[in-house]
Amino acid sequence: MSGKDAKDLRRAVDPKMLEMLACPLTKMPLSWDAEKSELVSRAARLAYPVRDGVPIMLPSEARPLEEDELS
Repeated sequence: MSGKDAKDLRRAVDPKMLEMLACPLTKMPLSWDAEKSELVSRAARLAYPVRDGVPIMLPSEARPLEEDELS
């Protein structure tokens, strides 16, 4: 797999999978941030990383969202 293909894979999330996923803390829907390869929970104010196409849905692995990212 070329570097470009790997980059595209990190930026892609299956829309069906996104419909099924929810924040483990709030149980609210997530949104996809392709630029950062993260699943965003605005309700929990957290961004969960996606590594090698696998969502890491552990609050301990999530990044707190900055105030400007919530708008």
